[in-house]
Amino acid sequence: MQLIDYSQTSTWNAAFVLGIIAVMVLAAIYLRRYKLFHKSLLPTAVLGGFLMLIVKLVGVKAGFFHTDHEAYIKFNNVLQVLTYHGIAVGFIAMSLRTPSGDTKKGGHLVGPKSGAIIVSSYMIQGLVGLTISLVLSYTVMPKLFRASGILLPMGYGQGPGQANNFGTTFEELGFAGGHSFGLAIAAAGYLSACIVGVIYLNYLSRKGRIKRGEYEPVAGSVTVDNPDEITESTASESLDRLSLQLAIVMGIYLATYVLTRCLTEGIGAISEGAKNAVGNILWGFNFMVGSALAIAVRAIFRKRFEAKPKSLQKQDNYLLSRISGLAFDAMIVAGIGSIEPEQLAGLWVPFLLMAVAGAAVTFLHLRFVCRRVYSDYYNEGMLSMYGMMTGTISSGVILLREIDPQLKTPAANNLIIGSSYAILLGAILMVFVGMAPKSDVLTFVTFGLILIYYIILMLFICKAGRKAEKEPEKVAEETAE
Repeated sequence: MQLIDYSQTSTWNAAFVLGIIAVMVLAAIYLRRYKLFHKSLLPTAVLGGFLMLIVKLVGVKAGFFHTDHEAYIKFNNVLQVLTYHGIAVGFIAMSLRTPSGDTKKGGHLVGPKSGAIIVSSYMIQGLVGLTISLVLSYTVMPKLFRASGILLPMGYGQGPGQANNFGTTFEELGFAGGHSFGLAIAAAGYLSACIVGVIYLNYLSRKGRIKRGEYEPVAGSVTVDNPDEITESTASESLDRLSLQLAIVMGIYLATYVLTRCLTEGIGAISEGAKNAVGNILWGFNFMVGSALAIAVRAIFRKRFEAKPKSLQKQDNYLLSRISGLAFDAMIVAGIGSIEPEQLAGLWVPFLLMAVAGAAVTFLHLRFVCRRVYSDYYNEGMLSMYGMMTGTISSGVILLREIDPQLKTPAANNLIIGSSYAILLGAILMVFVGMAPKSDVLTFVTFGLILIYYIILMLFICKAGRKAEKEPEKVAEETAE
């Protein structure tokens, strides 16, 4: 038996990177005590990611790393792996949560409409991104990867995890610098959430349309759960509740790996070409496979609980929120930290155009749809959605708490419920993203399909909005009778 030398650097690689992430988060928490960073509303994890990126770049300049050095490559690879796994673990934990709160308001379902708003935002971002990349590739930048624009909804709408996955996939298909380009778009999305969100908050405040609330900011991801409502979720007092939640989450993630491996090998037994095509999509979408399994497990737990009401509830929403928050925070820090700015050489024009256009179009789109769906709490609904559609749920809740510090409106709950519906409504987006880079013809076909789906979603939103406006009148008539 060969003994392990625990003094070897290779033994400490993962712990070393996790330690640096922890230090960056602590540094970010400290910096947020200062007025400049506190007023910026920049989430702690995002600030920690930028600190990680700065430390890495300074290390390269100072000679601690070299771009071709093995240590630098390993360091960046660990960051990318953490980003990849973080999004899957986070989504599994979120999907396991038992639905709470009233999903209806005024008699109409808010969940499907919120999901439609989220997915329609993906679509409009995809249309804008593809328009920019196609125009540039056929005019002043003929070497630009024509499907690169579809990374805009991946970075803005879905964050660094998906931007990392698809950027890497696009890079394998010929988009030089695709990985860093996708992550840079995601980082720009966070800045858009903070900069545009703060400017709009101040505008509404000066106009007297809102009253800024006071609240104590939270260092990490924000949850709407109440820890005082935690119920005993394990029959064994010797097993910590958090241990049980982690066991369920990681058990599902292990099943995700086994299922994905079996599917790819099974397809490979039929056709090696199909395995290469479908396998990349399955491994890139591992978070969706995990979410589907988590939803199935949640349904099983619910049936068992309904059959035996005296049995203990297995899921603990508060602790699952903490697990997803930890996974997403680690993913954000690692994702932003793994950006390699030198790979963006020659891509600054499309990057800046997409970053600015994406922020503007998302803002205008949400102003239109949120006014029709969230008429009773328009500002809260619009600001929270804008924060999420350019950053994460955490960014949305941070903006929301500036005008609704106690989360009295349903806006925060809409983000969570809407995200569940968006997984179903937005699954087709993954097909579009996987199809677009295959050829120039398919890029144009993808553009057309996205446009058609966007129109369908907008018709649904507008129709639902008109129905919502009529319902208060109907309720008033029934009350009078």
